[in-house]
Amino acid sequence: MAKKIVLVTGGQRSGKSDYAQQLALQLSERPVYLATSRIWDEEFRRRIERHQRQRGPQWTNIEEEKFLSRHLLENRTIVIDCLTLWTTNFFFDNDSDIKKSLEELKSEFDRFTGQSATFIFVTNEIGLGGISENPVQRRFTDLQGWINQYVASQADEVVLMVAGIPLKIK
Repeated sequence: MAKKIVLVTGGQRSGKSDYAQQLALQLSERPVYLATSRIWDEEFRRRIERHQRQRGPQWTNIEEEKFLSRHLLENRTIVIDCLTLWTTNFFFDNDSDIKKSLEELKSEFDRFTGQSATFIFVTNEIGLGGISENPVQRRFTDLQGWINQYVASQADEVVLMVAGIPLKIK
């Protein structure tokens, strides 16, 4: 299997995750779902459990907040959901330091995608919603935009989801 990177981006509830999962199931009978979210509270834990049940038994579920490269997934098809939550973890752990977070994100992305596998990254276009009045949110939006640009530059395909409709960008 040759390495392939797909980036699926769009707004909230645009159909990104569903599209990424359907694509993974077309490519593999036993895809991997790599969830990057931290469990913030009990409601969020229930949401995660519901999503795992909905995916079904053919999926291998892995939870990893930051260090994706810990997981050797050669020759697998992996949905990484999502870059936004992954970026959030670095941003918070680095006390909102954009430069340090971006360097760490790029380095970890490069290590992880050095494997021969199909990577399907899901992300959000949070900058489409206008400029926040909150300075921390503006800093995070900048960081998210830069990591999205980096991943898109490395991707073989980029798909923008709009109202459940995939638009091929690259």
